[in-house]
Amino acid sequence: MFGKTKAFTLIELLIVIAVISILIGIALPRFKGMQLEGNIAKAKGELRTLQTAVESYYIHNGSYPANFPSDLETANPNIIGSDAPTDPFMSGNDYGFAISGNGNYYVIYSAGPDGRRTVRGINNSGDVTGTVNDDIFVSNGNTPASS
Repeated sequence: MFGKTKAFTLIELLIVIAVISILIGIALPRFKGMQLEGNIAKAKGELRTLQTAVESYYIHNGSYPANFPSDLETANPNIIGSDAPTDPFMSGNDYGFAISGNGNYYVIYSAGPDGRRTVRGINNSGDVTGTVNDDIFVSNGNTPASS
């Protein structure tokens, strides 16, 4: 009447599970690498946006913002709205910001992939201070060759 039905054996199911596990093991590290690359691109884009906002603030106010990013969020005319972007490498913390002692230079920086902020500021000559190799930053000062 009816034909024989063939069911999967326990061995066949274990082989399928093993193959799926291997494929997941190959895919996860690649996904994490893509996520890191995405966060780097996001930080670079947001830093360029914040740099434009800081320059606009300077044009309208004659000085760089003393309280970053709140001065940008409350500026008139409106520059970046009421919610400044946050550093993707420091879960919800604002990007770092420093002004030189003479008020001529600034640096805006992200912690970068290692999650530690090693940029410390910017001096009166426009040189970014601290370790700049692993942080992501923008500045109107001198950009070191290693950044």
